[in-house]
Amino acid sequence: MKHFLGIEPLTAVEINALVDHAIELKAERSRGSFSTDLQGETWAMIFTKSSTRTRVSFEVGLSELGARPLFLNANDIQLGRGEPIKDTARVLGRMVHGAIIRTYSQEDVVDFAEYGKIPTINALTDEEHPCQILADLLTIRERLGGWEGKKVVFFGDGDCNMGRSWAWAAKRLGFELVIAAPKAFQPEDAFMARLGEAPVSLTDDIEAAARGADVLYTDTWVSMGREAEAEERLKILAPFQIHAGLVKLANPGAIVQHCLPAYRDKEICGKLFEERADEIFQQAENRLHAQKAILIALARSR
Repeated sequence: MKHFLGIEPLTAVEINALVDHAIELKAERSRGSFSTDLQGETWAMIFTKSSTRTRVSFEVGLSELGARPLFLNANDIQLGRGEPIKDTARVLGRMVHGAIIRTYSQEDVVDFAEYGKIPTINALTDEEHPCQILADLLTIRERLGGWEGKKVVFFGDGDCNMGRSWAWAAKRLGFELVIAAPKAFQPEDAFMARLGEAPVSLTDDIEAAARGADVLYTDTWVSMGREAEAEERLKILAPFQIHAGLVKLANPGAIVQHCLPAYRDKEICGKLFEERADEIFQQAENRLHAQKAILIALARSR
């Protein structure tokens, strides 16, 4: 694995190996032990979109692995003045050891990996959010013992980076995924055709989706770049909120997950969010451990 650009390019073996290593790294950290695979390296963090969990978890993770994080806001470098991503990549590729990119276009991350010729990580694009999915899988392993035979239900805007990444994870790992969304917010036909045969179904019946679920999952309904659509999106998506009634339809022991930031009483009931806060913030913490596993895997594959 030379780059981490999405869940789509990965195999089940690679995903399982990353989760297994993340569990080991989490245990080691609790004992105060840290790998030194990235000792003395410098990794660029190029962020076009704002961030809390992604930035902090990568900066802490890089530091704990012995590397120096170099945070570059896209507006502060020549990218913000129109320099092509491939030129930025060819410059940084001669100076740093790897790059972590959080931006809008998936093509930008792919191009950076091609022209920079250094390990490149997709820290979020409009197409996929693979680092989050890996943390989610780690949380499911810890909370439920694994995803084999489990049913994950994604509520809300299913035609987003999280919905697409979950679909690829279901295809690669074989668990059941139901995307419960209004028809206008379900993945497009072109994406479903690319996905091909997979244990993924679409519905606008939230109660039917919740029955027998093991994981009830949601994300913000107004992603960065869609603020102008907020009023209309919130109106259409309001019936797809995760609430206690849906949890009652799920399997005993089902977990509630939210990749944050959470807007209470919109995509998730505020009372339910607080009741399930331990599950949700365990999920947030796991970004650190999952991303350290990614960083080490890329460093060792050079």
